[in-house]
Amino acid sequence: MSSSDGMTYAPQGKPDPVVAPGEFNFATVHLDHGHIYGQTNGLLEAGATLKWVYDPDPAKVEAYREKYPQAQVARSLDEVLADDSIHLVAAAAIPSLRGALGCRVMASGKDYFTDKTPFTTFDQLADAKKVVAATGRKYAVYFSERLHVESAMFATDLVRDGAIGKVIQVLGLGPHRLSKPSRPDWFFEKEKYGGILCDIGSHQFEQFLTFSGATDATVTHACVANYNNADKPELEDFGEANLLGNNGATNYIRVDWFTPDGLRTWGDGRTIILGTEGYIELRKYVDIGRDGMGDQVFLVDQKGEHHIPVAGKVGFRFFGELILDCLNRTEKAMTQAHIFKAAELCLAAQAKATRIA
Repeated sequence: MSSSDGMTYAPQGKPDPVVAPGEFNFATVHLDHGHIYGQTNGLLEAGATLKWVYDPDPAKVEAYREKYPQAQVARSLDEVLADDSIHLVAAAAIPSLRGALGCRVMASGKDYFTDKTPFTTFDQLADAKKVVAATGRKYAVYFSERLHVESAMFATDLVRDGAIGKVIQVLGLGPHRLSKPSRPDWFFEKEKYGGILCDIGSHQFEQFLTFSGATDATVTHACVANYNNADKPELEDFGEANLLGNNGATNYIRVDWFTPDGLRTWGDGRTIILGTEGYIELRKYVDIGRDGMGDQVFLVDQKGEHHIPVAGKVGFRFFGELILDCLNRTEKAMTQAHIFKAAELCLAAQAKATRIA
């Protein structure tokens, strides 16, 4: 998959199976966003078996099967949900449809793995909470900008192990390339994509909760703008927000659609994590002006300055942990409370946002 467009960016790692073939079967449905390829890659590398694919658009199915020919083509979503051998249904539907789809999947007795953002309204979040409580199934989310980024997973471990002391602030930058001509119509309809803070901002709020250890937060500031796309009046091409965590940690995020064509990848995503004993900078996808690749970690602590390239060295353990969580009914990969709180924060920021341009 191309690294020039975030919608078709699908990381690939080394196989690290946690199950044998046939022990964990999954299906993919509603292939509206290219992140479904990243979701599929991660599950396959962790040993899952891809059994079904379904989408109302035959062209999307054909393109998907060119990459994953082992997937059988289902005639309907009902055919997938009726298969008792399926443990998990992965999907990348239009954002406004993800919540209802997840409720239907969980009601059928299967776990659900959706692309971010998981919801576009508070009502969708409330419905999912009710179905999770009633069925005991999982509503998992592909927060790819941490879970499918080796530098971010490496930083997760550094922070957990106390490398920079207590985290007091997380700064997250999530620029993306717009690639306007290749985007589907729903991408420009706010009711369907949810707004920029709800959509790509969801990555940043999940990272704040993870790195800071906060379990709740208040939105203290939020704004959005459409600076450069008057022909698409419902598009928000810029957003920023501040959070105050319930443990005193703070957060600033900026997300935008202004990656210039001169950058070799779709976005210069960066994270800076400030602790009481040091700080970490992540250059996730590119190290501009240098020949090196992304996944560059910079750590400054009481002992000195450290540059740690981690591409190809960390892997993507989330997918194996998710599979085992589904089989064992545990929560090692990510707790349901954490997922729903990250979703709630992106909805709250979007609801509070002032339109500044």
